[in-house]
Amino acid sequence: MTTLERLTSDLTTAMKARDTFTTGTLRQIIGAVRTAEKSGSVAREFSDEEVQAVLTSEVKKRRESAQIFADAKADDRAANETAEADLIEGYLPASLSPEQVDALVADAITSTGASGPKDMGTVMKAVQAAAAGLGRVDGKALSQKVRAALTS
Repeated sequence: MTTLERLTSDLTTAMKARDTFTTGTLRQIIGAVRTAEKSGSVAREFSDEEVQAVLTSEVKKRRESAQIFADAKADDRAANETAEADLIEGYLPASLSPEQVDALVADAITSTGASGPKDMGTVMKAVQAAAAGLGRVDGKALSQKVRAALTS
């Protein structure tokens, strides 16, 4: 079952259970995927990886919104955004642990023969390729770890 099929199935279940929060969130996510599919010069059906990329983007948007609401002392809205992000993350592969990311970075540096910050792009590509089959990695955190490893 693809991610989009799972989202649609869970939407039906949530609607039958009259779970308004889950129904609303899943409708937003399915809408975001459908909009992304129609963007560009030709409408097409997304692969599972592309759907997960849209979901990752939606999680990031909600986390950023939650932070903005929290800074503005709108705690109820921040909690809602965080809950939506948590729900969406349930449809994504598990994130790699910091130890796993450190190991991937060390392996990539060794395998590419990187010697300094100028090799950051090569190492990033190697780590992202290695992490693709294992789980999700936050790009910003990965970049910071690679930079730290190459400058030390």
